[in-house]
Amino acid sequence: MNLYELSEQEFRDFLDRHPLKTFLQTPEIAHLREKNGWTIYYVGLKDKDKVIAATMMMSIGNFMGKKTFYAPRGVLIDYENQNLLTLFFQELKQFVKNHQGYVFKMDPYYELVERDIEGKIVTSGFNHTDVVSHLKRIGFFPINSEQAKWMFALNTDKKSFEELRKDFRPSTRNILNKVLKSNIQIRELEYDELHLFKAITEETSERKRFGDKPLSYYQDMYQVFKPNGLIKYLIAEINIPEYIQSLEKERLENNQKLSVLSDSRYNDKKKEEIHKTLEGISKKLKEAKSIQKEHGNTLILSGGMFILYGDEVVYLYSGNYKRYMNFNAQYKIQWEMIHYAIDHNYKQYNFYGITEFRDKNHKDYGVYDFKKGFNGRVIELIGGFELPITWHYHLHKLLSALKKMGKGNR
Repeated sequence: MNLYELSEQEFRDFLDRHPLKTFLQTPEIAHLREKNGWTIYYVGLKDKDKVIAATMMMSIGNFMGKKTFYAPRGVLIDYENQNLLTLFFQELKQFVKNHQGYVFKMDPYYELVERDIEGKIVTSGFNHTDVVSHLKRIGFFPINSEQAKWMFALNTDKKSFEELRKDFRPSTRNILNKVLKSNIQIRELEYDELHLFKAITEETSERKRFGDKPLSYYQDMYQVFKPNGLIKYLIAEINIPEYIQSLEKERLENNQKLSVLSDSRYNDKKKEEIHKTLEGISKKLKEAKSIQKEHGNTLILSGGMFILYGDEVVYLYSGNYKRYMNFNAQYKIQWEMIHYAIDHNYKQYNFYGITEFRDKNHKDYGVYDFKKGFNGRVIELIGGFELPITWHYHLHKLLSALKKMGKGNR
């Protein structure tokens, strides 16, 4: 068995069949990285002309004439086969060295241990810590990766929406019921409308203090994935005149309920509840008319970016306008896309990254809690790794450490 460079189509054919396939290993992502100065390679280990392990990887940089190699969510291989792992990385190490590389990095799309909805380890579930141990024996060092290590996902394989819905948290079901009765509509954006999505993520990132992508990123992703139907940008918006009309109808119905109640003390509680409802409707009407005056007849509330590849729908990026979060528009977007995943036979609806699921007081716990409401489970991947190729790796580490120490002493 030897390692060979593969054609893009040869690699794509292998990727599309592999159980660990992910959009981050696609040639589409490779083309985007290529635009940013990376050099792309497709390599595979062959046994009698049959590819049995492969990866898309890229190189960039110039440290003393040497380069960093990176396989996003690679390598596509049977991680339980230790002999295969050893052979593949022996071959890959030589390939990288021959192409002026001094380090190889990866963050495989491979789970470490099985976890439940709370993030607790399932005692009878799978455990792949031996894979990590073997990678270390091969020479890999664990590192922090630019890709998410923790995610949250919902199993949609051969499930109906109603089967999934009954396991949603009661509060999530209640919000969904209200949102589905509202005037919120979901619309898919075209290329020339992507600035509308960018405006949402920009406001959200500033509020939550995380880095946002430039508009060019969302445009590039659209251009490479949309031709094959592998991406969707959705926004939730509301028709204000229709919303006002529905509120006025609701107010009329409650006034009618109130008018038929007698003055008996038996009805006091019912009257109190109706009055509270009418107060809430009045506040909403006042807000709706103010919004109409400010924004016109259509108001954008929320947005989401989805990748549709392989066995899963990935909820990759999203945002909400804080002022309008009371509309709970993201729930309507989730309703739409979970239905899409089921109707198109995707096995998993991946809510994607979570950063905190243990500490309820943590600023990022709410992201997990929102996703948790739809049921599902926490996913822990094995993480990022780097493999030294030449002595330049150790020199680079030393210089980086000295530079860090110098900054710390200032």
